[in-house]
Amino acid sequence: MIHELRVYHAAPKKVGLVAQRFIKHNTPIYQRLGIKVVGSWTVAIGEANDQFIYMLEWESLAEREQKWTAFLKDEEWQKIWAETDKDGALVRFASNQILQPVQAA
Repeated sequence: MIHELRVYHAAPKKVGLVAQRFIKHNTPIYQRLGIKVVGSWTVAIGEANDQFIYMLEWESLAEREQKWTAFLKDEEWQKIWAETDKDGALVRFASNQILQPVQAA
């Protein structure tokens, strides 16, 4: 099992719109494509309150590559992204990390 942590740094005052887009649009598309969302968060206390964070779960890197590529090419997603970013990008930049579990000694 592989977990991917994705962090979206929202444009000023747009983290709520990023979260709305994720809940209303990304999540149903992910479900249709078989992408498992572990959870999603915004920062309540901390230095970066412009972040929208979520975690995905994959069986393998090969599954991630196949399904993430399908998501990026998805026509519904392309239309939603264009529509929600028409007045300026909601996300300034994004980062992701593939996490590796720590095994107890």
